[in-house]
Amino acid sequence: MELVNGLIALGAAFAVGVAAIGAGIGQGIASGKAFESIARQPEVSGTIRTLLFIALAFMETLTIYGLLIAFILVGKIG
Repeated sequence: MELVNGLIALGAAFAVGVAAIGAGIGQGIASGKAFESIARQPEVSGTIRTLLFIALAFMETLTIYGLLIAFILVGKIG
């Protein structure tokens, strides 16, 4: 039983880690490209900024899903 609890805890840590790393990399790339495109065409900065915020919100939502999975897994320990 201890092995199963350890594997569940490891799975929870893995879920949060992968979600955070993936979102961090995605947000960095998206932000960099948005800043680059605003620098090239400043007249469309409002549209680019709006789309960037929507994309960042979706990336954060995926990170929250990873945290939710971790909470569900940790709840199974016991």
